[in-house]
Amino acid sequence: MGTPTMKLMFDRQKRASKTKEGSIELRITLGRVKKHATTGVRVFPREWRNGHIVNRLDAYELQRTLDMYVAHARKVINDLTERGEFDIDTIVSVINGKQREASGANVAKRRLLLDYMRERAEIRKYGRGEDSRERYDRFLRWFEGWGGMTTFDDITETNILAMDRALSARGMQPYSKWQNYHRFLNSFILDANEDGLMRGNPYRKLNLKKQSGSKGLEKYLTREEFGRIESLDPPVNYLRHARDLFVFQTYTCLSYTDLASFDASRIKVVNGRKMYVGLRGKTGMEYKFLLLGPALAILERYGGRLPIMSNVKYNAYLKVIAVMCGIRKPVSTHWARHTGATLLLNSGVGMEVVSRVLGHSSTKITREVYAALLDETVAEAMSKMERAMDGDSRL
Repeated sequence: MGTPTMKLMFDRQKRASKTKEGSIELRITLGRVKKHATTGVRVFPREWRNGHIVNRLDAYELQRTLDMYVAHARKVINDLTERGEFDIDTIVSVINGKQREASGANVAKRRLLLDYMRERAEIRKYGRGEDSRERYDRFLRWFEGWGGMTTFDDITETNILAMDRALSARGMQPYSKWQNYHRFLNSFILDANEDGLMRGNPYRKLNLKKQSGSKGLEKYLTREEFGRIESLDPPVNYLRHARDLFVFQTYTCLSYTDLASFDASRIKVVNGRKMYVGLRGKTGMEYKFLLLGPALAILERYGGRLPIMSNVKYNAYLKVIAVMCGIRKPVSTHWARHTGATLLLNSGVGMEVVSRVLGHSSTKITREVYAALLDETVAEAMSKMERAMDGDSRL
């Protein structure tokens, strides 16, 4: 059948741009069959010229990585030929580390961990809501900036603990650290084990404090704090728009994703009152709520089209608004959803109703998330019992 030929290919799927790196792959051709193996190296279009990496401070190191990868691929082909296992699928599998060579060497050591994680993230994000996709992207951005692990060999108990300390240094609580960072790394480790790129999982030997969701959230405003924002008169339009969006979110319990996709045509009149019915972008679950007066007023103010802005700008403006209102909390878009749900529960609205408004798949989720936020409700309920008992004693 002949000898396979090899060639390094840049951005085969045409996804690279001025702001997005493209993957460098090794194309292996045998007869009329072509297969591609990922080298783990990614560069911008301006950094790839005539089959070489240029215009980078680390160009020499990355080019050496590619040269080693090609040399390794050539060795794989020679070894498989000698063992009589010469077919292109086996060649590519061994090069990609999905099968081990007789010598026990594993090309995974030469693959950049981040490149593999990016590939797996694209698969894991498929079919998920915008909020979930953004969480994967946020984790990858932070992980790359942190730089504490670059190869599969770097995934050790010591480095995971170093990662945990780095997250703690940012003021992050255990629940947030696990849900937004450790959980994603753990999922990639599990994938790598299935793909034959790793053996074992360091997380199994660690006792990281995860903390329950109900204790980790606590991202809500009190009724008095929310009142300050609601009554604020911002001096400029962009802050006024952000204030109105936050108030609308609070009265509707919408997430930012669902707020951004709010469609006034989905409003229905039921028994003379306006109801909104939608599907959560995160879970696909149906949610519905009554458009209360303040929310309707905001909607009417903008002719049925909310002044949507990017999540980044929205969050930045909310920080300014919080300062203007004397609120010393890191208010963000998601605080509106939690604030709205907490106000409903503390007003005596049943858990089943709140769960339906939030679009949760079960009341169990609602209870787990908001159980610790109901101190006001508990206190009021016990006060009612105390008043009732005092009344009985006077009879």
